[in-house]
Amino acid sequence: MAQNIFNIGKQEEKILGIVKAQHGFKNKNQAMELILKIYGENFLEPEIRPEFLEKLQRIKKQNGIRFNNVGELRRHIEKNA
Repeated sequence: MAQNIFNIGKQEEKILGIVKAQHGFKNKNQAMELILKIYGENFLEPEIRPEFLEKLQRIKKQNGIRFNNVGELRRHIEKNA
């Protein structure tokens, strides 16, 4: 586990104290970890799993059916429904 020293403002210190109290944490480090976890889940792009990339490659290799217009597509769908 990495250890860091942060200089934060009074408002940020209050926020850490509130999060610590709300969640019953023993220290503000736990509050900081929760805040960073929430930020990561909500604002950072998730990593793409290798299985998903493999699935995309398989789909990309599939041959599709070409249609000249929407009518042809509609007839194909109705015929195969």
